[in-house]
Amino acid sequence: MRSSLFSAENLEQESAQPGMRLQNSKMLKIELNGEAMARVGSMVAYQGQVQFQALGSGGLGKFLKQKLTGEGVPLMKVSGQGDVFLAELAKDVHIIDLEPGDALSINGSSVLAFDSTLQYDIRMVGGTGMAASGLFNCVFSGYGRIAITTKGTPVVLNVDQPTYVDPQAAVCWSASLQTGYHRAEQLGLGTLLGRRTGEAFTMSFAGQGFVVVQPSEEPPVMGSGAQEQQGGLLGGLLS
Repeated sequence: MRSSLFSAENLEQESAQPGMRLQNSKMLKIELNGEAMARVGSMVAYQGQVQFQALGSGGLGKFLKQKLTGEGVPLMKVSGQGDVFLAELAKDVHIIDLEPGDALSINGSSVLAFDSTLQYDIRMVGGTGMAASGLFNCVFSGYGRIAITTKGTPVVLNVDQPTYVDPQAAVCWSASLQTGYHRAEQLGLGTLLGRRTGEAFTMSFAGQGFVVVQPSEEPPVMGSGAQEQQGGLLGGLLS
């Protein structure tokens, strides 16, 4: 049987070392010898002796925080020995190595998988104020790898000067950065020749670090890094 489908670039990528690697730009491969954490529903194929266990948001404390904030990652534990392939809606996949002392603040909807050696918590984004949406993010720290997704090829901005990003396009950033939330009118973006620009809020970043920005401004959805607009905190907890 012959086809360009069977070209080397489409064949399974092999490695002598276990762990995460890119199968291609849209798919993550975990050569599993132990366990890892992955987004629920992200498995597209696996080989070997692998078990999957749903973990909710990663414990009771994180479950309550997720209900209160709308932020969090619906997780499953992947354990055993074999190869696991993960993807989400054909989004681009990127791997980030965290070392001791590093901390990454990331929108929960962009988390695909991470090593079980990493710790994460749901925290309020500094400077946003209780009136804004998208108040909370997942903060990862420790030693290990995390795979994130972006819709399209992102740009990584080095924050060496005041930096402003649409909050729906901000994927992740150095947790050490100082953040703020501004109405567009405060930055002169509210109107242009008497017309609305469509940019209601803008996030600001200052300090030393980076911000990853995707070329997409998707509306926030509940459970993907944004607070539900109606029902309040109590309604979210009881839903």
